[in-house]
Amino acid sequence: MHPTDYRPVVFSDDAAGFAFLTQSTAQTKETIKWEDGNVYPLIKVHISSASHPFYTGEEKIIDTEGRVDRFKAKFAAAKARKTALSNKAKKNKVKKAKKAEQ
Repeated sequence: MHPTDYRPVVFSDDAAGFAFLTQSTAQTKETIKWEDGNVYPLIKVHISSASHPFYTGEEKIIDTEGRVDRFKAKFAAAKARKTALSNKAKKNKVKKAKKAEQ
């Protein structure tokens, strides 16, 4: 029931410049030459104990996939659409008022 293919694997947090060697069943095609001179499979991680705010005590935003930027762009586009529709409604109101005067 439990995996039996444990092997030494290097996990690397490039943002923090931190890596560690441990046992894992995680699959990867990348390899790295470790400090002991041996070549091991390499797993890249976005967050480790060297970069996680809980362990470092620092508060920082970690956005590796651009989610915050996509949200801000989406919010700005929605605001622009709302402004454009509002301006269009005002112009139509002015047009109708001018037609009614004629």
